[in-house]
Amino acid sequence: MSTDATTETAPQAETHAFQADVQQVLKLVIHSLYSNKDIFLRELVSNASDACEKLRFEALAQPDLLADGGELAIDIVADRDSRTLSLRDNGIGMSRDELIRNLGTVAHSGTRRFLESIAAGEKVDAQLIGQFGVGFYSAFIVADEIAVTSRRAGSDEAWTWRSKGDGQFSIEPAPADTPRGTTLYLHVREDAEDYLQDWKLRSLVRTYSDHVGFPIRMLKPVAKTEDDTETPAPELETVNQASALWTRAKTELSDDDYKAFYKHLSHDFADPLAWTHNRVEGNQNFTSLLYVPGHAPFDFQAGRDERKGLKLYIKRIFIMDAAEQMLPAYLRFARGVVDSDDLPLNVSRELLQESRQVERIKGALTKRVLDLLEKIARDEPENYVKFWEAFGAVLKEGVVEDTANRERVLKLLRFATTRSDSADQRISLDDYIGRMAGLQEDIYYLTADGWNAARHHPKLEALKARGIEVLLLHERIDDWVSGYFHEYAGKRLRNVAKGEIDLDKLGSEEDKAKQEEAAQAAAPLVDKLKAALGERVKDVRVSNRLVDSAACLVVDEYDMSLHMQRLFAAAGQAVPPSQPILEINPGHALVKRVEAVDGNDALVADYAALIFEQAMLAEGGTLDDPAAFIARMNRLLVG
Repeated sequence: MSTDATTETAPQAETHAFQADVQQVLKLVIHSLYSNKDIFLRELVSNASDACEKLRFEALAQPDLLADGGELAIDIVADRDSRTLSLRDNGIGMSRDELIRNLGTVAHSGTRRFLESIAAGEKVDAQLIGQFGVGFYSAFIVADEIAVTSRRAGSDEAWTWRSKGDGQFSIEPAPADTPRGTTLYLHVREDAEDYLQDWKLRSLVRTYSDHVGFPIRMLKPVAKTEDDTETPAPELETVNQASALWTRAKTELSDDDYKAFYKHLSHDFADPLAWTHNRVEGNQNFTSLLYVPGHAPFDFQAGRDERKGLKLYIKRIFIMDAAEQMLPAYLRFARGVVDSDDLPLNVSRELLQESRQVERIKGALTKRVLDLLEKIARDEPENYVKFWEAFGAVLKEGVVEDTANRERVLKLLRFATTRSDSADQRISLDDYIGRMAGLQEDIYYLTADGWNAARHHPKLEALKARGIEVLLLHERIDDWVSGYFHEYAGKRLRNVAKGEIDLDKLGSEEDKAKQEEAAQAAAPLVDKLKAALGERVKDVRVSNRLVDSAACLVVDEYDMSLHMQRLFAAAGQAVPPSQPILEINPGHALVKRVEAVDGNDALVADYAALIFEQAMLAEGGTLDDPAAFIARMNRLLVG
């Protein structure tokens, strides 16, 4: 068969448009798109705000459009008797064709079309947030029928659009005296009557729309008395702030303004320690106002998995508590707002999608908080002490979780040391380096179960004798965090409980010679203890860490610490198999007794076990057989 013949008989590709069952699409939008019924009021108020914003923009060229409607505002009125909820704005309004096009076409956004129409022209500050064209249909979550009456600014015609959310709608002329703007009438379902209660509506407005740039008004509650003979005329009052503080210039705001907003935002009675207010403009525009609280809330430690406190706004409309997406977990103490001109949300605007934009904002906010903490630590050390007492343990998590900012986080950490009089007397790593003496090159630290266990630990004896300061990490989180302590400011961080510590380089040649001589002389004793302890230890060696104590247990440089092994075991986690190393002090009286025993293996075994178990107790560990330990100690005491 020829190529030409094949070409002539080949079927041609056909192009078809997707078809949609409108009723099913509406059903999905109404019943599956939104997880929270409360969202419907946010969406309708957002649409009303957009309508007012559009009118304000068009009135720049046609001022007479504002002549017949009064102050731009949004009114919400509930009637429990007729089970109706009305929401009215005196914004741009819609013509007959716009009602059909905007409300009769699912996923058609009038706001999006409006923004596209001005995109090629002059840049304007039009605070419009609609983008998907489905927000209006969220009203069917709580309503079984909706009527929309609208008159476009500059037009004498008004129209009413009606639908029961069943895939059909009707449109008819409205009375000639219909005011400019749009009024939605929702016939509320029986199972959603809560949304006809005044307190519920006010709460939703304050939660989602408190900072919309137009007054949101509701009927003022009227307190009747027995003497009232006439019902007073209903009066509207503004229920939102109608002013987003973070959008104002910093020069217009006082400290009292910032403090008052923090209390409103966080429901905290105390003042914040500090705040930072920034506006970023460029490829992505957003404003942030971040606070560091003065104390931790009572439920703070329970909030790692479900973090709250950083509120995300899109053009002043509250979207969600976005602390999980906008700040790393170790900065979860921060409170504040982030207001972006545009971010990738899902269709229901309840979830923030992962994107490069979100990561950029997260990076910027992380930098802002760390900058603020550095400023407090530098300029207000007394306030930084308060911060550390409230949130220091949380900040330590950043050493593990934020490799990009690890050095900055380490700079902000505070530690008690062997020179501290109490656990509350802390210094920074920079302070430590400034106090390093003589030939010291490394930063030394020790982890323990508590303050007293840390400061009296046998492994510190030789370091103390040489005047070397050691950081004492005595909080529960420290052993986990210390696994990521590698280097700071060019100095190596060394755990004095791991590996071999070369203290000889810090001493004189005479000290080195004495240490070598002691190790050689104790070689038979070391062999005797190894034989007695068997597989309970990985090795036995002469220690250069001890001065007054008989022995201590250490692990190799890269093994899990004994403290961490206990934490894992307590949490029911598998612990990697490892054996500790027993380091002995040959000059201690107890160790010399072992050396003096000759030909009595049972007595050597008792002494060896006692030395090992004492070292285990000094580490904060538990004994497998406490009764055997007591019996052994009694035998040796009464000996």
